[in-house]
Amino acid sequence: MSPSWKFSAFLLLLLVSMVGTALSSLVSVGDFNKDFYITWSPSHVNTSADGRQRSLRLDQESGAGFDSNEMFLFGEIDMQIKLVPGHSAGSVVAFYLTSDQPNRDEIDFEFLGNVSGQPYILQTNVFADGFDNREERIYLWFDPTKDFHTYSILWNLEQILFMVDWVPIRVYKNHADKGVAFPRWQPMSIKVSLWNGETWATRGGHDKIDWSKGPFIASFRNYKIDACVWRGNARFCRGESETNWWHKPKHRTLSPAQRRLFRWVRKHHLIYDYCLDNKRFQNKLPTECSLPKY
Repeated sequence: MSPSWKFSAFLLLLLVSMVGTALSSLVSVGDFNKDFYITWSPSHVNTSADGRQRSLRLDQESGAGFDSNEMFLFGEIDMQIKLVPGHSAGSVVAFYLTSDQPNRDEIDFEFLGNVSGQPYILQTNVFADGFDNREERIYLWFDPTKDFHTYSILWNLEQILFMVDWVPIRVYKNHADKGVAFPRWQPMSIKVSLWNGETWATRGGHDKIDWSKGPFIASFRNYKIDACVWRGNARFCRGESETNWWHKPKHRTLSPAQRRLFRWVRKHHLIYDYCLDNKRFQNKLPTECSLPKY
């Protein structure tokens, strides 16, 4: 092959790669009817006429849920949520990513209801290669039932970052080189649900759902999906590019400002960290607990 043909072939491959990367990314702000499908109890799902807002209802008959049409490998997902007001003990609102495989990867926000006058608990968890047991819990610094707040997952090759109104509340660092499992190969869909978790959600299952306080309603709006759509080729999603901005160096760790906020959350709002639970793990904490968080 002559040098000119080699150069032309190189340019063609580069163009195909760029087009593939562009086509594999999705930026979506808005219509639940277009980006999601109802998976559970359509009668308990209410969507505004313009598709911009959706609510889920939990009663004695059923809870409800919906999933994204696409699956994604890396990116940022934002969802504005207003949680069940009043007496919400036993109810669970979940917003999460999952691969739905036997050795599944999963990135969870779970909002655990409480009795009237007691605060919601926000639990986060990470499944990697089918293993979880990585729960952290915080009290929020506001009442999440009074208004909508933004809950975000930023997922790249270096870290998973959980944020509340852009405040980092948790970091799960990629320590695969130290033998710690990290979600990096399996595409995941976005799932949202409201369901009965009274066997465990509130004080370990002590406080059950009081159905006389229902129905229980959680609302969602102004979501944003800026992520790499799975098309069967991980290369498009793993490469750094203008489109795959989440892989750029500044997103591989926390900024100084984010570190200050992260430390503030852990000092004032953290109520459970699996890495501090020696009793649970019989003094053999998971490997990542002794490694840097960012």
